[in-house]
Amino acid sequence: MSAPKKVLLVTGGSRGIGAATSRLAAKAGYRVAVNYASNEAAATALVEAIEQDGGEALALKGDVGNEADILSMFEKVDRTFGRLDALVNNAGVVDQRARVDEMSGARLERMMRINVIGSMLCAREAVKRMSTSHGGKGGAIVNISSIAARIGGPGEYVDYAASKGAIDSFTIGLAREVAAEGIRVNAVSPGIIDTEIHASGGQPDRIERMRHFVPMQRAGTAEEVAAAILWLLSDEASYTTGANLEMGGGR
Repeated sequence: MSAPKKVLLVTGGSRGIGAATSRLAAKAGYRVAVNYASNEAAATALVEAIEQDGGEALALKGDVGNEADILSMFEKVDRTFGRLDALVNNAGVVDQRARVDEMSGARLERMMRINVIGSMLCAREAVKRMSTSHGGKGGAIVNISSIAARIGGPGEYVDYAASKGAIDSFTIGLAREVAAEGIRVNAVSPGIIDTEIHASGGQPDRIERMRHFVPMQRAGTAEEVAAAILWLLSDEASYTTGANLEMGGGR
């Protein structure tokens, strides 16, 4: 009998980088749990496309900014697949362009709750299932950060940049904490990527406006980022942990 296929959970998996990662992972042989917060149609369409290509996928509704939703999501993965081998912490938000002296407490709380606390709680649940100290067989986690953590996002998204700076520190700390327990933890830091996140922040023209600041003179694609994520999850990266791969076109 062949070994059961590995299981990957992708948060924010229905669109953009998350969707590209889900599709590529399914092609690589993973059974994929596609988390979404509200866009059920996009998640369902993605799952159907994966299944039509011969893969196996599951749509999971849940807000990573809500701990109860996170617990429910992981429990459904347990019931459906019976194992978890990898997590991609991709879910995240931006907000409208603003200076720090214009930001409300509610905006800052939402940003950190979803981008930072949500990712940490998802990682907590993944470690409980994958760590050898918990009876697991090991696994891999990839956190989606951003080169904004290094640039700072002045005049636009300092709060978003700060949340991704937290993800960078979290990646290093967790990687060292669970390295001897069979779990590798890495990050990918995209730059300007052609996804819907720019429009959600009220700047649908941001890619065209910013591409001239990128040495490669273009935006990256979600598929390019997904390829890096899948490499970090794979056995080819078996000695890589605590790494942060920048994908900013040289920016």
